[in-house]
Amino acid sequence: MNKVLPFTVVCLFVVAVLGRVRVAEAVSCNPVELSSCSGAITSGMNPSSICCNKLKQQEECLCGYIKNPALGPYVNSPGAKRVASKCRVPIPSC
Repeated sequence: MNKVLPFTVVCLFVVAVLGRVRVAEAVSCNPVELSSCSGAITSGMNPSSICCNKLKQQEECLCGYIKNPALGPYVNSPGAKRVASKCRVPIPSC
């Protein structure tokens, strides 16, 4: 019985630490973060590494952007789809 308590405490500690790390990794959805992609989307140029990094960071937010009437047409535009493809970020079907 004495050996079970320390093991349980260690397990709870690990779960608590991992839970905090996961919260710290949460993405803040902000479409303005994707402004570095605007040139590539509108001109047909290749996206910059900054654009691709931001797009990958915002990947979890894309479905929300698509559902937003003001942002959806941009995210679903041919230029945005081309940039996402070049950055290897899938556009979700929401």
